[in-house]
Amino acid sequence: MNKTLFLIVGLVFGLQVSAQRFGIVDSEMILNKIPEYGQAQQQLNQLSTNWQGEVEALYSELDALKQAYNAEKVLLTEEMQKEKLNEIADKEKEAKELQRKYFGPEGDVFKKRQELIRPIQDQIYSAVQDVARRRKLDVVFDKSSALITLYNNGKSDISDEVLEKMGYN
Repeated sequence: MNKTLFLIVGLVFGLQVSAQRFGIVDSEMILNKIPEYGQAQQQLNQLSTNWQGEVEALYSELDALKQAYNAEKVLLTEEMQKEKLNEIADKEKEAKELQRKYFGPEGDVFKKRQELIRPIQDQIYSAVQDVARRRKLDVVFDKSSALITLYNNGKSDISDEVLEKMGYN
């Protein structure tokens, strides 16, 4: 009786596993074929370059202040030294705050990326869902992420259909 029960459970489980249908999508390839994504990346790179220049300018000012302090240190009174050190500390704090404002986890670059790229990603996600429903797929993997694909017969790759669904050829 136990053997029969295990056989039935194994058979049912085996049929359920084999009945699942999988699809693969290459989101990186899709993104690279969408002109708006390229434009968004270009805009982000330009902003990042500009903001990095501002941060580097502050750090250059900080280095100049430190060098001037080290050169004049022996000539300054104790009070003047403290004043210069406070000025250096303030400039360093200002530079770090600006860097965090632009490039921190919730910084301007992150916010701008969300603003520009999130709508494109949402379009892709919606198109993937539509294609997966139409083809009656149970699971869709993204091969451009950490997924390791050992074999793909090509029939399960729905990337071109997703692009077509989004209006790109």
